[in-house]
Amino acid sequence: MSVKPSADTLAQAASAAAKDGLPPVHKWNPPHCGDIGMEIRRDGTWFYQGTPIGRMPLVRLFSRILRKDADEYVLVTPVEKVTVHVEDVPFIALDAEVAGQGRDRTITFETNVGDHVTAGPDHPIRVIRDPETGEPAPYVLVRAALEARIDRKTFYRLVDIGDHADHDGTRWFGLWSGGAFFPVIPSAELP
Repeated sequence: MSVKPSADTLAQAASAAAKDGLPPVHKWNPPHCGDIGMEIRRDGTWFYQGTPIGRMPLVRLFSRILRKDADEYVLVTPVEKVTVHVEDVPFIALDAEVAGQGRDRTITFETNVGDHVTAGPDHPIRVIRDPETGEPAPYVLVRAALEARIDRKTFYRLVDIGDHADHDGTRWFGLWSGGAFFPVIPSAELP
């Protein structure tokens, strides 16, 4: 007899699995149990069956068992896997701490679920520009195909410390962190 997964059963399994840091979700391959109505909106708010999840410790717990499989986000435990609908990306980078300057700079982001990640070769920053408006949409890789969208205020603060550097044969304005340069906009397009 199988039990239909719910937010409570996922939370219990996640709590047990996450005792010592991030659980090894990449190693788990349980059967897909369907869709239980879990959603992450563009603003980073998590919903369960149409209702916002107001308990941040529960959201944080779910964020630790989130995985991206191809084009699908799932919450995964050793015994079950369920679909999560994600409007953009699952996390929001709400703030950044900057240390150093130029090539020696590090930028450490804090996400809406309490993760801290320092941008660098293993955690790249990418910027997508809207083809119609040209408005930038910046992201940083948090872990294993899970990204955080860098919020507007944080991105504008980072633009203030940007540098120009050559990247793939073109001069770019961008950001240095962790010994890597992340292009934002071609220098020639700046006023």
